[in-house]
Amino acid sequence: MRLVFLVSFLRILRHRDAIGIGLAPDEAVVLDPPDAPLRAALTAATAGDHAPARELLASTRVHAQWERRDAYVSRLARTALHHDGWLDAWVAESPDDPDALLVVADFHLHQAWKVRTGSRARDVEQDQFQAFFALLEDAVPVIGAAAELNPADPVPWRIALTHARGMQAPREVFDAYLAEAEARDPHHYGCHAQALEYLCAKWYGSHEEMFRYAERVAASAPPGSKLHALPLRAALEYRLSEADGPEDPDPYGPRVEAAITRALSLSDTYAGAGDREAAGFRNDLALMLILCDRPDEALDVFRAIGVHATEHPWNRLGDPRTEFLEARSDVRLDLAARIPLFGRPPEPPATTPDWADLAPRAVAIVPAPPAAVAQAALLCGFSLRTAPTGEGSSYVEVVPEAARGRRAALLPEEPLTSAAETFTTGESWPALVLHRTPERCTVTALHQGRQRTTHTWDAESPAPDHADVKAVAGELAQLFGVTDPRPLAHILRATGDPVRHQADLVTALGLPPVPPGFGGDTEILGELPGARVQARRSLLAGMRDTMTTSTGSHPPESGDGAPRTARWWLTRSAALAAVGAAAVFSWWSPQIGWFRSSLLSCSALYLAGVLTAALRRRRRTAA
Repeated sequence: MRLVFLVSFLRILRHRDAIGIGLAPDEAVVLDPPDAPLRAALTAATAGDHAPARELLASTRVHAQWERRDAYVSRLARTALHHDGWLDAWVAESPDDPDALLVVADFHLHQAWKVRTGSRARDVEQDQFQAFFALLEDAVPVIGAAAELNPADPVPWRIALTHARGMQAPREVFDAYLAEAEARDPHHYGCHAQALEYLCAKWYGSHEEMFRYAERVAASAPPGSKLHALPLRAALEYRLSEADGPEDPDPYGPRVEAAITRALSLSDTYAGAGDREAAGFRNDLALMLILCDRPDEALDVFRAIGVHATEHPWNRLGDPRTEFLEARSDVRLDLAARIPLFGRPPEPPATTPDWADLAPRAVAIVPAPPAAVAQAALLCGFSLRTAPTGEGSSYVEVVPEAARGRRAALLPEEPLTSAAETFTTGESWPALVLHRTPERCTVTALHQGRQRTTHTWDAESPAPDHADVKAVAGELAQLFGVTDPRPLAHILRATGDPVRHQADLVTALGLPPVPPGFGGDTEILGELPGARVQARRSLLAGMRDTMTTSTGSHPPESGDGAPRTARWWLTRSAALAAVGAAAVFSWWSPQIGWFRSSLLSCSALYLAGVLTAALRRRRRTAA
């Protein structure tokens, strides 16, 4: 058994990166990222300005863009849960605006479901149910007004269908609402998705009724419509609701297979990876393929998803973004473990998107001179660029490389935080790692090789809990020598402008300001005076430089181009053969403990890495 584990581990170590070609990096994945017009409206709304949201929804109404209108309304309503002043001002200014009333109607529903939570009815307290139904009652006149003010709009009827499910409306009411929605847009995905929820077994229908409805709607949908993925949504609902797994034989097995086939065909009709419109059903498809033990197809779907993770279906399993990333990683590990150690992984896609522009920007601010940081980072497994900031502090960023080193492949995906965990180990000074995306900004403080605290500002999120913020502020104050943590707590609780809040915190900690250009290009330190690159080192070279570099000097560039002698090749090849054979025998023999087995295995991996690196260098020199 231990030998099987060792072989699988070696296969994963060798093939994991090759299997992951074409996948968006973890740090680039965003949950339900808004498009540019919606992002502008959300940013303005959190700052109290409703004008961009009003113009955005007016445009969708004039041009009858019902699917886009539905998505925009839902996102604006969710934002109003945490920043409602702009919506109140909009309604006060234009009480008969159908767009404003539509957002208010959906806001009431989001508010009600937030109180109820997504738990099963048996797990919801009675007072939660009372508040839930009261909020749903408040939505009734607003939904009606929104429908009357814009009679051609199907979105109020999508909201009405959601309302009917929450209010436990009888079937005749549900049928009437669905008929009204179909009369306005017979192929509106949001309305049919809500109808499917009402008809599933956990609400007011059954598996059979749910599948029958989804298949009927998909059969009548025009080519290319997302409604062709509605049977997939029914299949996923069925599989997730069966806690103990489907029966054997599965009575709905053929229908599940047919739904997957239809969804795969639909996915192929969308051009290229990263299509925002296709992201919803592609996320459903990826999870469905995993549940059906089809990891190779799931990996292709993850490539097609790109950076666009969606809340559904991953929220059924836990935190949506975390579950998405873990599922994708598990698929890669599963496939890598199935490839023979010296076999060739499947051919990567002919064209792979460049996700670099979508990845969060990252830079570290360290209260230590560049030479000290560089020497502490000799074993981090990444190429770093350091730049002095004056007063004995440094900026640090990771220099992207075409291929990661083996040690980097074993570390978490976010490289700068992983590097900071290494170069703060054993040092008295901490490091503050900053991340920035269009939607959010994050700070992570590290000391003695571990993450001490982290905080994120999100334009759409509410102010964090005071106790949590107080704890983070106290930790930051202790690490960076700030006597009064209260100003830090004030900045951490701020909302609406993540970029400004991140910069204010850096200043309040007494650190050098955020470097110019941060948030734009991937690498920003190259133009700063005194910036230097420390190339990634092998484990042996890093250990050698750690012991020989004099204190206070920047380590020299690693690697030498001297050709290896025949004796060098012979001795290391023989050592690899001997140590490799001993490692295999140690995992097979029950008399040898795991520690010695692991030690021999690591030695064999190290020798293999040395020989592989030398062989690559020799080929480059010959070329």
